[in-house]
Amino acid sequence: MGFISRVTLEEINDEACHGRRVFIGSSFLSASNFFLIWTVRVHLDLYAHKLPDHVGTRKAVTSGSAHNSPRAPSVLSSFIMSNNEHTPLLTSGVCGLTRATCGMAPETSPESSPQSSPSQQHTNPRRLNTFFGVMVPTILSMFSIVLFLRTGFVVGHAGLLQGLLMVVVAYTIISLTILSICAISTNGAIQGGGAYYMISRSLGPEFGGSIGLMFFLAKVCACGEYVLGLVEAILDVFGSSPDSAGSEGVQVLPQGYWYTVLYSSAILLLCLIVCLLCGCQTHEYQHHSRGTGNQTLHFNASFTGYSAKTLRDNLYAGYSLDYSTNSIMSFATVFAVMFTSCTGIMAGANMSGELKTPSVSIPRGTIVAVLYTFTIYVLLFLMVAATCDRTLLIQDYGFLQKINLWPPFVTIGIYCASLSAAMCAMIGASRILHALAVDHLFGLPLAPAAHKSSSGNPWVSVLYTWFLAQCVVFAGQLNAVASLVTVFYLLAFAAVDLACLALEWASAPNFRPTFQYFSWHTCLLGILSCLVMMFVINPVYSSGSIVLLLVLLLFLHYRSPTSSWGYISQALIFHQVRKYLLMLDVRKDHVKFWRPQVLLMVANPRSSCQLILFVNQLKKGGLYVLGHVQLGDLDSLPSDPVQQQYNFWLSLVDKLGVKAFVDLTLSPSVRQGTQHLLRITGLGGMKPNTLILGFYDSCIPEDFFLQDSAFCSASLGQATEEEEYNFGVDLPSLQAHFPPVRHVESPRWLSPEEYVGIISDALKMNKNVCLGRYFFQLEGEEKDSKVDGSNRTIDVWPLNLLQPDSCDYEDVCSLFLLQMACVLNMSARWRYARMRIFLNVETKSGSQGWVMNEETFRELLKKLRIRASIKIVPWDSVVHHAQSQGEQVQPLSEDFLTAVNSLLIEHSSQAAVRFLYLPRPPAQPSQAQQYITQLESVTNGLGPTLLIHGVTPVTYTDL
Repeated sequence: MGFISRVTLEEINDEACHGRRVFIGSSFLSASNFFLIWTVRVHLDLYAHKLPDHVGTRKAVTSGSAHNSPRAPSVLSSFIMSNNEHTPLLTSGVCGLTRATCGMAPETSPESSPQSSPSQQHTNPRRLNTFFGVMVPTILSMFSIVLFLRTGFVVGHAGLLQGLLMVVVAYTIISLTILSICAISTNGAIQGGGAYYMISRSLGPEFGGSIGLMFFLAKVCACGEYVLGLVEAILDVFGSSPDSAGSEGVQVLPQGYWYTVLYSSAILLLCLIVCLLCGCQTHEYQHHSRGTGNQTLHFNASFTGYSAKTLRDNLYAGYSLDYSTNSIMSFATVFAVMFTSCTGIMAGANMSGELKTPSVSIPRGTIVAVLYTFTIYVLLFLMVAATCDRTLLIQDYGFLQKINLWPPFVTIGIYCASLSAAMCAMIGASRILHALAVDHLFGLPLAPAAHKSSSGNPWVSVLYTWFLAQCVVFAGQLNAVASLVTVFYLLAFAAVDLACLALEWASAPNFRPTFQYFSWHTCLLGILSCLVMMFVINPVYSSGSIVLLLVLLLFLHYRSPTSSWGYISQALIFHQVRKYLLMLDVRKDHVKFWRPQVLLMVANPRSSCQLILFVNQLKKGGLYVLGHVQLGDLDSLPSDPVQQQYNFWLSLVDKLGVKAFVDLTLSPSVRQGTQHLLRITGLGGMKPNTLILGFYDSCIPEDFFLQDSAFCSASLGQATEEEEYNFGVDLPSLQAHFPPVRHVESPRWLSPEEYVGIISDALKMNKNVCLGRYFFQLEGEEKDSKVDGSNRTIDVWPLNLLQPDSCDYEDVCSLFLLQMACVLNMSARWRYARMRIFLNVETKSGSQGWVMNEETFRELLKKLRIRASIKIVPWDSVVHHAQSQGEQVQPLSEDFLTAVNSLLIEHSSQAAVRFLYLPRPPAQPSQAQQYITQLESVTNGLGPTLLIHGVTPVTYTDL
């Protein structure tokens, strides 16, 4: 290492070694390079006879052609298609060769193209077989520039044993991912966007968009990596030595960091021009990885030919200083470089639209291609370790050129592979970005990327990609970028495994892949192996990539993009909820875990929005259902009108921002429909235990839609992109669906007898009942409100005010009243509200029993952990209006009802909401009107009031 003498072909070894050099260089390594050229040639010959012109008009390659015949589609077309696209092959002459035009949008198919002639529309585009459609693109993608420039780097630093271990680990990871790819790809055709399409259509827009953007960044970094590798290879041949007096032969290019950036920028600009002019590059060869290191170093090294001693010397690791990055190598850094050669496993799956039998070709072709490349890499590692000493492997990335029979043969392979791989990565990344922009996931920042030229080329996406790749080349060294590229690809592979795992766990009936050699175990192992290797390679990059992923997830979740792709999350939630509902046994319910599960009956949400918002604060994480009865008889209707209304009600729930379900029914009467909903709403242990109704009075309802800016007519014309995916319900149609509020002359839907009958039915069914009045006056319940309750007061009157001789503050109904007030006090917008409890006492009787009752009540509140102030309210002047005769209580007089109302107004006029005791309704229907009149008189002019009658024990004093 300390001796300085430049390695040349003559200095490597003698004639005998030269003969062995011919074997390893020409017979084996050159075979890999020859495979690239041979495949292009075979494709040109075979495709000229097999592939028709799929879309568009045939054009002559040269105007001087005698027959004016079209050229056959090039093999390069199929290679382009392997890069995350599903685009028909188009023919047009470019430089004497035909090319693929990938300008068509990813979601456009040849069959749907309006420009296609009838005869062309009937042409079957699926003409590729397993070998040319899957094996060839995948093999060429796997034979990256690492094969040419980093084989010695890996073996030299890691040694043969650890190098083979890296190959085994890398191929184990990608093999697990391949099983997931085969499963997903054989469950349906893949469109444009490759991995992004697979993930987004499986896991939904949030996960698909975030992973798709990171996969785009991975390809951008890969593009910069390929360009840096090409510059390294150019400087290895044409770069001038820094310590030589003048240029030697062709070594005329100056070297250094900024020169490397300059050369890389020039090559990247060339790729940009080709991408913009040609719509979609002709990738004669598949992507390769390259090396860094512009410096000309001098060292003693030798090519020994096959030698047992050389093999023993290279058997174990010898990590040392990397001359390109001036950092000490380790297993993780070397593995990161090596793994970049294993990122092309999706090339065949992306060809699903052009395959004759994708369900057969994708699994078979991908697996065979991986086995083939694995064998090549293992054999190459063995041969390099047995013929080259460690110094040569570590200190010269381009040593294969010098030990080859004809060095330019390897050089040509490196240049072609690097340049085509860079353009392939650029156009592939631009297609992913274009797919993201077309799906409107990131809004305005990516909106320009959806634009295409007249020929269909997404040129704005190409410019985006070029700019970001230009930023990558400032890294200056391949090895510096390799870790980031590897981490991003591993994260994308983990996402594919996660998508397959989610589909398997969801047990969706439509997930029926024809590829069966996978299970949730392989998916889970693939995820874990990817995540583990990410952190082994670079914990900082891995943590940063995961943080970036989470940020993107939260951003997309906040934007709530709605799509019709199908959400795996819905299938998983259904699968788990069903299991948990079965576990939620009603026989195991305990009072200390009781919570309100509310059915709120809504006639017209225009006049009930404030009550809907208030009850949303009252549910305390329990079930909340909006119920509505549509009057009618199904026998006289052609179809069920209720089914068409669900989207409108669900859109209303979204607009209000409440966490509620919707349950609608068709019934001849509201009372009968309410009975149906009380019986059938919910499932298992998730069933309503409390019925809430609006108050039955003569008040003219107000239209909430005219008060809230989210519903007002000023915003009717402001259509947004989200409304395109709002399940067909935009704001104007939502406004038009719900009828105007009732006027004074309008007939009532309910009679007093039916209304009171609903209350009686609910109590008979052991449901708690609440009646809400004046809640249209309540403000600050909107979803954007910042109210925290600090200026609010909650007043509770636990005594039955319509039964003066009742002094029981601890009956079930009174305790239920306290519990509901406490639940409200625990919600977000009422957390800092003050709660007051009013105790009505008779002080003129001379008895001091009420003092004892107060102490007892305070002790009860302490046991129940309820924070509230107790207010003693003498009501002697009220009680004397209620006259009794023996045990028969006479009908309550108007004076008594007025006195009770005055008492409430005197003490609770400033409260934000009041909780009152709701008496049990009368058994005789003839007394229904009298019952409603009494409630109306007591609560007249109070403001937001909730009358409650509880039949469920809800308090528990023990731990």
